[in-house]
Amino acid sequence: MTLRRRLVLSIVALVVAVSAVIGAGSIIALFSIQRAAIDEQLSFATTRAQRSVEQQGPGGPGLEIGRPSGQSAGTLTVYFLNGNAVVGSVLDNAGDVDRLTASAVRPLGDLTVDGDAHTVDLGDDLGRYRVTAVPLGPAVLVVGLPMTPVYESVWKLFAVVLVVTVLALLVAIALAAVVVRRSLRPLERVAETASSVARMPLERSDALDGVRVPDTDPRTEVGRVGAAFNRMLGHIAGAMQARERSEQKVRQFVADASHELRTPLASVRGYAELTRRMGADLPQDVVYAMSRIESESKRMTSMVEDLLLLARLDEGREIQFADVDLTGLVLDAVNDAHAASPDHVIAVDLPEEPVEVTGDAARLHQVIVNLVTNARTHTPEGTRITVGIARVPGGVDLTVRDDGQGIDPEFLPKLFERFARADSSRSRSAGSTGLGLAIVDAVVQAHGGSVEVASVPGDTVFTVHLPATRSVGPIERPVTGADPTV
Repeated sequence: MTLRRRLVLSIVALVVAVSAVIGAGSIIALFSIQRAAIDEQLSFATTRAQRSVEQQGPGGPGLEIGRPSGQSAGTLTVYFLNGNAVVGSVLDNAGDVDRLTASAVRPLGDLTVDGDAHTVDLGDDLGRYRVTAVPLGPAVLVVGLPMTPVYESVWKLFAVVLVVTVLALLVAIALAAVVVRRSLRPLERVAETASSVARMPLERSDALDGVRVPDTDPRTEVGRVGAAFNRMLGHIAGAMQARERSEQKVRQFVADASHELRTPLASVRGYAELTRRMGADLPQDVVYAMSRIESESKRMTSMVEDLLLLARLDEGREIQFADVDLTGLVLDAVNDAHAASPDHVIAVDLPEEPVEVTGDAARLHQVIVNLVTNARTHTPEGTRITVGIARVPGGVDLTVRDDGQGIDPEFLPKLFERFARADSSRSRSAGSTGLGLAIVDAVVQAHGGSVEVASVPGDTVFTVHLPATRSVGPIERPVTGADPTV
């Protein structure tokens, strides 16, 4: 149940409880007041009845005992002698005296003669009466007044209380809903701000700029919560800015270091190559050492170039958009891969017409080469590698599939991280730098696309989704060594 509903129900329950208490108190008070008034009238009626009996003389009272001056309609008078009712009468609304029936007189014979008022039920004809029994010589005189007016007043008041309670309940529901809605509006704004922050991709330091709770009045509970929430957002934004500055420094360092390393690496490589070409005048082991220096300098130069490319991609550079023939890039990459790895079966799965996308041709070619190289490097000889293109709604899917041993499921979440390698070997001949797939991910994201991988033993698929595709005219290119039938 929501807080708003709980508050409304609590207010309504409080109104109902207060109305019930007030109504019950009013009814009890009315009943007590009117019964006290009846008892006072009964006292006067008893005095008048006593005088009437005394005026009857020694012959005993008759029906006129119930007609003394001042008696109200409904006044009951019974004269008991030796425990037997001698006369029992009741005064009707017309002022006439009617004789009581035996069934009405019978409950009055058990009354305690103490002069106090008692409530007695005299049956359906007369109903409840307030009666008193007083001694009168050897006899007992019972006088009573009807309680019907009292009960009618109580029931009328009960109906009024019920109607008023229902009306108050309806008004309370409406007012409580309005008041609670207005009172909780600041809290709802806090909740909406928190929800919007929870949905935000907090990757940039300016993501939280302008996202604040407007209710910060320190005199209210919600205002204090809003102020605390804004301070927390400020701390988060500050931490994000500090992280971004730190990452920027690291990127700048990598870019600067990579840029500065290119020249000495080129010199090392050049001198090593020059020395190796003078091998006729050098010992064989020196020639071999120079060849290894040249080889490793090439590897190091490649890694430096990759680091520099990643740094530039992080800064939003290195991407020059133009119309690119994606089909031609795939065919070129497959031809190169087939020449570099003749022991793998490398095939293509392309549409009938070439596919063109908007992007950077050099970088997209690097994506394809890196994915194919990754498949060749981490699968045994004889593995089938298929590079395909498929048009999908909103873009183009480029897939690289192999039927190798698959990728460890525990390694999949960090597959596109920099320097992430599925094996623990750091040997350049056994493994890679761990930057190839990171470059793939960075280039694809720079193109506004996405890259995914699904792998089970015998079927590993890398899927690159590129947006904004379109078809162009047929372009004929030879595919050396590739299997176009897949």
